[in-house]
Amino acid sequence: MTEIATSKVNFRDIDNILKSFDYNKSYLIAMLQKVQEVYRYLPEEAMTYIGEHVDGLSPATVYGVATFYAQFSLEPKGKYEIKVCDGTACHVRGSMPVLNAIRNKLNLKEGQTTCEGGLFSLEIVSCLGACGLAPVCVINDKVYPQMTSDAISTILDTLMKEEGVA
Repeated sequence: MTEIATSKVNFRDIDNILKSFDYNKSYLIAMLQKVQEVYRYLPEEAMTYIGEHVDGLSPATVYGVATFYAQFSLEPKGKYEIKVCDGTACHVRGSMPVLNAIRNKLNLKEGQTTCEGGLFSLEIVSCLGACGLAPVCVINDKVYPQMTSDAISTILDTLMKEEGVA
């Protein structure tokens, strides 16, 4: 079973990321993206380390950038990031039953975004820019158009089976 990334940061890995950008503060966003690729979120220890080891930055500056951009997460995300569109077109065409089916399948309680074990994370977004395909879900950048409760359940069952969870 996949586990959620913990706060155990390998500073050697962080250093290698910083080195690949020549410790240049101009590449802070790219550095944070790489760190998030490794940990599936931005651990506080990693942001502090970057702020202390890149000239011209401070931990507060790094944190400020990380919290400004919506692409960064300060909370661990699952191996599979599910985005459900609840924009007007998707909502009218049934995104809420799809969302409820996901929550039920993953046993997510109200306010919980990552399932037990860390395999899946769920995010409701305002628009995915695919209104003609509504309702739409995206799982790790793969678009699933005209989604239904049954279809998303089948997709999740397939992913769980591939991961040895079911």
